Amino acid sequence: MKILIVAPNQIPQPAEITGTLEEMQQIVGGLIDAVYPFAEPVALICNDEGKLLGMPLNRALYDPDTGKMYDTIAGTFFLCGCSPESDCFTSLSEEQVTRYAKCFHDPETFIRVGNEVVALPLRKEASK
Repeated sequence: MKILIVAPNQIPQPAEITGTLEEMQQIVGGLIDAVYPFAEPVALICNDEGKLLGMPLNRALYDPDTGKMYDTIAGTFFLCGCSPESDCFTSLSEEQVTRYAKCFHDPETFIRVGNEVVALPLRKEASK
């Protein structure tokens, strides 16, 4: 299964996995949670307890209509396809890998401003 792994402070990396639960849990460092923040059938698989465990904030999620940040993902996550007809995860297409690698390319840092958390892109090449 072709996926895109996004680790904190790093650029996204494509990977091939077999798709076992254990393998997915190893990538995210614990229990998995699937969220669906995109219009197309793509799942974002993250650690279900990432924020509670104090994992480093990784990337923000933005409302496609307003551009406003509505959530943050803590810890390493990955993107994969998901079939609307089943509970199975699937490979990303090459076009999706390229598009989401560009979307999540710049690592972000997070700061608190008053009662809000703000994401700032780190516009440098991050180490692999």
